[in-house]
Amino acid sequence: MGRLDKVKPFIVMDIVREAAKFEDTVHFEIGEPDLQPPPAVWEMAEKAVKDRLNHYTESLGLIQLREQISEFYLHKYGVEVSPSRIALTVGTSGAFLVAYSILLNDGDKIALPDPSYPCYKNFAHILDIKPVLIPAGRETDYQLTVSALSEYKDIKAVHISSPANPIGNLYSEKNLKELAEYCQENGIYFISDEIYHGLVYEGKEHTALKFSDKAIVINGFSKYFCMPGFRLGWIILPEELIRKAEIVMQNVFISPPTISQYAALGAFDYQHLEENRKIFLERRNFLYSQLKEIFEIDALPQGAFYIWANIEKYSSNSFEFARELLEKIHVAVTPGVDFGNYKTDKYIRFAYTRDINHMKEGIKRLKEYLKS
Repeated sequence: MGRLDKVKPFIVMDIVREAAKFEDTVHFEIGEPDLQPPPAVWEMAEKAVKDRLNHYTESLGLIQLREQISEFYLHKYGVEVSPSRIALTVGTSGAFLVAYSILLNDGDKIALPDPSYPCYKNFAHILDIKPVLIPAGRETDYQLTVSALSEYKDIKAVHISSPANPIGNLYSEKNLKELAEYCQENGIYFISDEIYHGLVYEGKEHTALKFSDKAIVINGFSKYFCMPGFRLGWIILPEELIRKAEIVMQNVFISPPTISQYAALGAFDYQHLEENRKIFLERRNFLYSQLKEIFEIDALPQGAFYIWANIEKYSSNSFEFARELLEKIHVAVTPGVDFGNYKTDKYIRFAYTRDINHMKEGIKRLKEYLKS
């Protein structure tokens, strides 16, 4: 079997396509925020278009934006990050590709929590890297731990996300610190996907850079900044890895999207972003209160915009159950099997990325259908 034969389709994108066939579909399936970014984003984008800024930037991205991201880390976390360590990428997906390609060789092993974001393991397969899925279930609050990780040999990298997709759980400060320190002490690259930072409703998020200067941190503008279509992310690397990343980016991307970079200069409006966070919090509270009447929910999600719902009293096949809901009542959800192997056939993921009135209709249909 070739490495590309191991790459699995992202089922949720197939569901998005099927859901579009029905005019009255209620959408819980995709993690795409529907709220607007700060107004200055559009102003900066319009200015870039007016000024005909259609050129390539340097491969690492606009230095002005990298400086703003550096200021963001000082403002939000009290952590100093030199702009020279920051590279702008084509979405966080581009950052994953860059990280994997400069850190790992053919056949190297990367540890991933199971369940976790499906593109991690698929990028590994594309690059002929071996993903090692480590069960991380309800018993550990869906967090990968040093205890579990230490049972596996020859791990070259570890990749986690916090808040996590699909669970919405937040890694504790203690566990994040232990993982970062364990990886640094054992010569393991530690990759922290922090794309949902800012969308936290209980507790406080911590960047892995607080615990290890060698951590590789990935973030972007799609979620917290509500700029999914701009396709712009970033990666923070130790100084000694930046040149390697730049070489990959020169060859694969040339540079990140220029107009998106200029637009993102207007993204750091903390008052607007806080207003958006409060809307997502209200949506989470509504959807959680409704879904727990229908499904077993392991825990109230602390961040992101997902709820991980146990479907065992209705089905033991999350893919078939998701397909049934779409076909019968035009409610689109994501099957748990998208996210790994560990008990994922017993779960589906709901996203609260649409307004409450839209979700109310979906809840109504679910309750009526599942009663029968």
